[in-house]
Amino acid sequence: VLSLSFLLPALAGEPVALFDGKTFAGWEGNIDSVWRIEEGALTAGSLQKKQEKNDFLATTKECGDFELTLKWRLEGTEGFVNGGVQIRSKRIPDHHEMIGYQADLGAGYDGALYDESRRKKMLAQPSKEVLAKCQKPLGEWNEYRIRAEGPRIQLWLNGVQTVDYTEAEAGIEAKGWIAVQIHGNATSVVQYKDLKIQEL
Repeated sequence: VLSLSFLLPALAGEPVALFDGKTFAGWEGNIDSVWRIEEGALTAGSLQKKQEKNDFLATTKECGDFELTLKWRLEGTEGFVNGGVQIRSKRIPDHHEMIGYQADLGAGYDGALYDESRRKKMLAQPSKEVLAKCQKPLGEWNEYRIRAEGPRIQLWLNGVQTVDYTEAEAGIEAKGWIAVQIHGNATSVVQYKDLKIQEL
C-alpha cells in the first residue's frame, strides 16, 4: 500500500507551468491590443484609460479535471474593478465573451464562483467571516488554488477555502479552456502570474 501511495502523484501528473513569464506561448486572444507581459505577469488594463468591455486571454489547450494555482493582482480607480479565472470554458463565436465557470476576483467577489455568460449568477461564494480571513487590500498579490474534479469545484484564496461546489445541473461542460479576464467598464489593471496546472 505504501509503495502504491508514492506512485499516485506521478500517475496524476506533476504540476507544469501554463505561462513561461516571458512569452504568450500556449495562449491566444487580443495579444498586444489588450494583453501584454509586465514584470513576468499577464497584464491588461490601464489606470488612465477605461477598458470598455470584458476581454479574455485563453489557453490553446482544453482541460477537464485539474488543480490550478496562480497569483493575481488587481488595482483600479473607477468602475467595476474586477477580473476572473475561467475554467472549463468556451469562446462564444463572433463575440468577445466566454462562457463557463469563473473563479471571480475584485469588486466584492473575491473567492466566489460565477457562471459567466451561461446562468449568469453566483454559484457559490464565501461568507463575510471566511472572506475576512483571506482577503487582501486592492493592489496586493493574492493566490488562487482552483480544483475541478468531476462535478466538484473547489476554490482557495490565500490558503483559505472559499468555495466547495458540486454541479447538480445536467449538460454543463466538464472540459474547456482556462482563461484570464479583465472586466469591462472600469479603469483598472489586472495581472496574473505563476500559473501552474496539475492534470488529475
